[in-house]
Amino acid sequence: MHSFLVPGPGPYLLTHSVGCLPRAAHEALEADFIRPWAERGGNAWPGWLQQVDGFRAALADLLGGSPADYCPQSNLSSGLVKLLLALPPAPADQRVLLAAEDSFPSIGFVLQLAERHGFTLRLMPRAQLPDDLGSWSRALTSDVRLALATHVHSNSGRVAPLAGIAALCRERGILCVADVAQSAGILPTNFPALGIDVAVGSCIKWLCGGPGAGYLWIRPELLEQLAPVDVGWFSHENPFEMDIHSFRYAGDARRFWGGTPSVAPFVMAAASLRHIRGIGVDNILAHNRRLVQLFREALAPAWRGRLPAWPSGGTLCISTGADLEGVTRALTKAGAQFDSRGDVIRISFHACNTDDDALRVAQAWTEN
Repeated sequence: MHSFLVPGPGPYLLTHSVGCLPRAAHEALEADFIRPWAERGGNAWPGWLQQVDGFRAALADLLGGSPADYCPQSNLSSGLVKLLLALPPAPADQRVLLAAEDSFPSIGFVLQLAERHGFTLRLMPRAQLPDDLGSWSRALTSDVRLALATHVHSNSGRVAPLAGIAALCRERGILCVADVAQSAGILPTNFPALGIDVAVGSCIKWLCGGPGAGYLWIRPELLEQLAPVDVGWFSHENPFEMDIHSFRYAGDARRFWGGTPSVAPFVMAAASLRHIRGIGVDNILAHNRRLVQLFREALAPAWRGRLPAWPSGGTLCISTGADLEGVTRALTKAGAQFDSRGDVIRISFHACNTDDDALRVAQAWTEN
């Protein structure tokens, strides 16, 4: 806990929204971005680009694959747009983009507007649960070009069976893309081992890397089939060639990069990624599960029955019904930081949380 700068005054339960800032990331911003800028100005660029390379390497260390398979992005949605526009032409009878209706809205916005480019969006209804492989098997029909599977759903905490979905997609000639925004950093994840084709993610949540540090991971065998349209000089095989008549895609995932890159978000996120890896995702998950169990046992029996029974990512999404106002008031009085969607209150326990956090929020919840 002491390795994080934890906002007060009470339990911080918002990792599913914005992870706590590691002290190491705070220090890295000063040492690796601000100080070089102040001391070297434009001559800071070589060191800054090394820091971005360090971000790619830290992603590979934590999530699998090679640094060359990762491309920095400003956010998940931007990466998904770039991917869709880079796809090779598909047969006229295979133009459907499939996702679950319970996906994060930003995903739906991107896929819906892709219809301007000849695609058709199909959403699996909420009643067809996204953690049921049978639902995916029925939905992955021959007209589907790309399936977007959200690994952990932010409204419910449900975990999609990514490896199974990827296997079905592979058998049926469908591109499998995973949204890992709510799973990377809390669920042990290895992209190549899962069998997915592409992962889109960000570091703002369980990876504690802050906003602006998104990424694309692309299966290397797929790369040569993808021709991004949204490019810039850092998408070039040699960004410093400076020949306006000659553009050649970078030979790795950097072809999705674009123009002059941001630096500060990736400096912070690289330090955060290394910090999370040092703690160990397995250890973070075990700590999360233990605090969830403490919280569950400390609740009044009537509330225990309302807790989700299915395996979740790291976030508890608890339906309060008519009790929303009372629970919200009690948690706020206790100083807890949390959020809600409709009548569902969301709380999450990370490495920055303690046993006392779990017990305090359970007591406030019970006494509302």
